[in-house]
Amino acid sequence: MAIPKKNPDQREKLDEKLICSRCKCPLEFIELRITYLDRHFTHKVPRCPQCGQVFVPQDLAEGKMAQVEKSLEEK
Repeated sequence: MAIPKKNPDQREKLDEKLICSRCKCPLEFIELRITYLDRHFTHKVPRCPQCGQVFVPQDLAEGKMAQVEKSLEEK
């Protein structure tokens, strides 16, 4: 599921309605320490409280994770 790039308030409202595909329960926001390509950063993401499955929003994948990839390519 892709989150449209709108203002942050609208994205949060959409994220609050996300349902886990495994457990069928609403996702809850948590502060998560993410390791991607040996780089570490924290980001608030929706996660299932039962199974722990995390939803990676489009803005995170195309934003912070893309920056990490670009910085590694430049080295």
